[in-house]
Amino acid sequence: QLQLAESGGGLVQPGGSLRLSCAASGFTLDNYAIAWFRQAPGKEREGVSCISSDDGTTYHADSVKGRFTISRDNAKNTVYLQMNSLKPEDTAIYYCAAHRETTWYASVRAFTRVRFGSWGQGTQVTVSS
Repeated sequence: QLQLAESGGGLVQPGGSLRLSCAASGFTLDNYAIAWFRQAPGKEREGVSCISSDDGTTYHADSVKGRFTISRDNAKNTVYLQMNSLKPEDTAIYYCAAHRETTWYASVRAFTRVRFGSWGQGTQVTVSS
């Protein structure tokens, strides 16, 4: 059974950094695009960052470009989200999700439409002084 488990969330001051991890079990990440999404209270879930299944191509939402980096280690079956220069508006529950990739274009389209098929339970990130 395909499972994803997020970790690494917490409370951080504005300007600080966190690294989130998404560990997969029950399947290997090799054929899957993996993405991070977030949902703040009262807001819709939105895509943050996405990484392709093979060559590490990435896509980031405009709101996090230059601050967040997504990476993957297929040997460890884990995807990471390095978040720097955090802002209070980054406060949300962060979810990782998997999408069996056919083409990178299709993965990006699924990402922008928040239509990934398999989801983790989420980890809370709070940015506050």
